[in-house]
Amino acid sequence: MPYVSIVTPVYNGEQYLRECIESVLSQSYTNWEYLIVDNCSKDSTVAIAEEYAQQDPRIKVAKNNEFLPIMPNWNRALRLISPDSMFCKVVHADDRLFPECIVEMVSVAMKDERIGIVGAYRKHGETVNLNWLPSPDEVFAGREVCRLYLLGRPDIFGSPSNIMMRSDIVRNRECFYDEADVHADTSACFEILRDYDFGYVHQVLTFTRTHSESETSRADLLNTQQAAKFRRVVQFGPEFLGAEEYKVRYQEAKKRYYRVFVGRSVRKLLLPGERATRHEFFAHHRQVLRDIGEKVEIRLVLSTVWMLIRKKMASLRTAL
Repeated sequence: MPYVSIVTPVYNGEQYLRECIESVLSQSYTNWEYLIVDNCSKDSTVAIAEEYAQQDPRIKVAKNNEFLPIMPNWNRALRLISPDSMFCKVVHADDRLFPECIVEMVSVAMKDERIGIVGAYRKHGETVNLNWLPSPDEVFAGREVCRLYLLGRPDIFGSPSNIMMRSDIVRNRECFYDEADVHADTSACFEILRDYDFGYVHQVLTFTRTHSESETSRADLLNTQQAAKFRRVVQFGPEFLGAEEYKVRYQEAKKRYYRVFVGRSVRKLLLPGERATRHEFFAHHRQVLRDIGEKVEIRLVLSTVWMLIRKKMASLRTAL
């Protein structure tokens, strides 16, 4: 039974932390350490974590001396994993693992040392997703998985709670996550799968919760997901796609990004309920475009506005 490091970076997680810890304790796989890394929480997070640590020596609590932004905090947490662990599994404090999660993921990972990441189906709120890879295959070429993702297939990695990684890969990256990228978890998967294969369990093994204070909800508010999709096409497309594939996909991704970006921009500028996040929204999108060497194209903005007006007029005519 290979040694597994399970990691939970947490800030003010008292509402769901007990459920998360209990899901780790309920694992049928038993050869693990569990690191709970507190980021200067102001609630009872530390007290809850230390309560469980006193009951089970496999649970260890680490506390940051100063508050860190999300990505630096995640990176610090991953640097604390044991040098003896073979695999690393993140579970966020508002998520949970189903009892067979670790044993099933380890079973697939052990089939081939070229497997760098293992994924599985997940329950996301009330739906099941991350489930489009063909069954019963369990090992897929990493570069092909990335290629299909870039060509528009649905997300297959999910959040860090939904995958398991080889610990050597984690230890060999000084900053595992790019701290300038709010969706660095997906970008890290692309970087790893340049050289490794992707293992997959055709079974629901994790639960991801979406709530008003979650990072997913925050991402939806700022529409960071669509910006990240365009960013990944520009950043990884030339490497994982053929020249013609990339040319076509780049234009498709850009048009899709502008449709969503312009639509959200109008809301941020005009609707009172959206104005509170207006500055942060535009700052985020300016930075993303700057990072990938893109500029706002006025021609595309105007053509997108005109397309949205025509669609609105058509829907009004239909209603009348």
